[in-house]
Amino acid sequence: MKKISLRKITKKGKALFLADDQGLEHGPTDFNDKNVDPNSIICLQPTDISLKTKLNVFSQHVDYYEKSKNTGYVIPEAIKDAGAKGLLLNHSEHKVSIKIIGETIKRCRKLGLKIIVCISSLKQVKQIKNFNPYAIAFEDSKLIATGKSITKYNPEKIKKFVNLLEKIKIIPICGAGISSIEDYKKARVLGCKGVLISSAIVNSKNPIDLLKNGEKTY
Repeated sequence: MKKISLRKITKKGKALFLADDQGLEHGPTDFNDKNVDPNSIICLQPTDISLKTKLNVFSQHVDYYEKSKNTGYVIPEAIKDAGAKGLLLNHSEHKVSIKIIGETIKRCRKLGLKIIVCISSLKQVKQIKNFNPYAIAFEDSKLIATGKSITKYNPEKIKKFVNLLEKIKIIPICGAGISSIEDYKKARVLGCKGVLISSAIVNSKNPIDLLKNGEKTY
């Protein structure tokens, strides 16, 4: 299979392909280091991270608990040992408190894990940026999996979000309803350096073709 470079799509940003609740529908046969640019980030269920790959893998969630007394929790050491380079935190489908976000970032930073924090309001941006995560992803939970892109339905909020992160190293990302290369281009115009993409990829019968068509627009 021909290798697909996402550099033309992502430019200086990052693309994130999120798995559905049941895990990665398009598994390592579809997405691997032979056909996906390793600069992209693949967010997996913690149980899938042990798959051998050269891809840039993040966990969909992690708990901040220490090594002792953590039955039932996924701790940072576990995902790092499995091969993850970072994690997604506070996704709209797995919300946690501001306090837990801060504790988790503190724990993960000590281990060298990068954290992308999802938020749904501009008020949260002001709180989260003080924790200095790797990136903040602004998403509208009402638009997730609808095909209605946040770049079309909430462009003004995206601009305000990006402005709140100006002149600091935190990467601004947006997500919700992103389903085409046009949506990504609009996100970049609005100032985002990456996008969260989920349903458009995992629900596609030909996800690789979807990425290839994105390349052709440049």
